[in-house]
This record gives sequence, structure tokens and C-alpha cells, in this order.
Amino acid sequence: MAARTGITIAACALSLPAVAVVNAASDVSALAFPVKPIRVIVPTSPGGGVDIVARAIGQRLTESWGQPVVIDNRSGAAGTIGAELAGVPHPTGIRC
Repeated sequence: MAARTGITIAACALSLPAVAVVNAASDVSALAFPVKPIRVIVPTSPGGGVDIVARAIGQRLTESWGQPVVIDNRSGAAGTIGAELAGVPHPTGIRC
């Protein structure tokens, strides 16, 4: 039961930022998207429940935004590796 709750919490945590991005994008529709692919960092291993949900959301976002959405799985250390990658700013200010 604890594993199932963890997957549910992880799926909800993954979907909330995507909803926020969609809402923010609809509010500022005058701004253009970047020309590079959009990377979504998933702090779990490939093939899990969270990865499947992330890929489904990424596919829908690719279709609606017209920009490729790449799912980047960075598992390990209970999600710390993925969180660290997402939290550290890129030296140029642009993540690739």
C-alpha cells in the first residue's frame, strides 16, 4: 500500500507543474516558445508509472505547442539527482 501511495503522490507531483506550465503559457500567448526542445526532468527510472504519465503529458504538449518535449529520466538517490539537475541554474541561463 505504501508503494502505491508513493506512486500516486509522485504522479500528482509531476502533473501539477505541467498544469502550471500550461496555464502560464495560455496567459502569455503573445510570447514565443524557445526554438530548442523542451526538457522535462523525471526523477524516476524509465518504465515506471511516473515515467508513463510524463511521456503521455509530453506527447500531448508536443502536439499542442508544436515544440518537441523530451522526457529526461534521472533516477537515483531517491529523486535527489533529478531535483539537483532541475534546481541548479545553467551558466548561460538557458537549459538545453
